[in-house]
Amino acid sequence: MTDTTAHFHQEITLDQQVALHTAAARLTEEFDGSYGTETIERFLHSSYDQFATAASVPNYLPLLAERFARQRLRALARVEGHHRDGRPVVLFLCTHNAGRSQMALGFVAHLAGDRAIAWSGGSDPGIEINPAAVAAMAERGIDISEEFPKPWTDEVVRAADVVVTMGCGDACPVFPGTRYEDWTVADPAGRDLTGVRPIRDEIERRVRRLLDELNVPATR
Repeated sequence: MTDTTAHFHQEITLDQQVALHTAAARLTEEFDGSYGTETIERFLHSSYDQFATAASVPNYLPLLAERFARQRLRALARVEGHHRDGRPVVLFLCTHNAGRSQMALGFVAHLAGDRAIAWSGGSDPGIEINPAAVAAMAERGIDISEEFPKPWTDEVVRAADVVVTMGCGDACPVFPGTRYEDWTVADPAGRDLTGVRPIRDEIERRVRRLLDELNVPATR
C-alpha cells in the first residue's frame, strides 16, 4: 500500500465507510458463487482509491467505486471463464475518457441494446464528461450524462474482444490475441456543440461499421 493510498483510507468519512460497506454487500450478493467477500472488497477499495486521487465530488466516490468495481468483476469473470454468454465486448479507450470513448459507448448501447457489451476508459481520466459531448448525444436521444471518466485496468482490457483506441497513443495497453483498432477521430475537448457534432457523426459511422463486422444487428 502506497503512502497516498493509506492517506486516502484515513480520510474516508464514516458516511463513506457505511456506503462502501453497503456496496460490498450488494456486490457480494451479485457475484455470489464467483467471488468471495475478500476479492470484492479488494476490488471495491482499489476502485475507490483510483477515484479518490481525482478531485471528484467525495459523496459520489462510493457510488463510482461500486460501479467501477462491478465492471471490473464482470470483466474478471469473463477472463476466468465464469461468464461467457457469446456477446462481443468492445472497449473504447481515449485519453480522458470524457468525450470520444463515451460517445462511442453511448452509440453501442443505443444501437446494439443488450446484443453487445461496451466499456470505456482513459489513460489520463478527466474529472467529468465533456458537456458538449453530452449535448451532442442528447440530440440523438442518447443520454451519457450518468457516465463518468475512469481509468482502464488489466482485467477490463483482457476481457474485451475488440479494443478501439482513439488518441491515447503509446499509453494504450496491448495484450496478445485481442483485436485492436485505432480510430483517428478529432478530440472534442475545448470544442462547442457545433464543433462536436461532426465528431459524433463520425463515431456513429464507425460504431455502425464495427457492429456490422461483429454481426451484431443495429437498430436504425
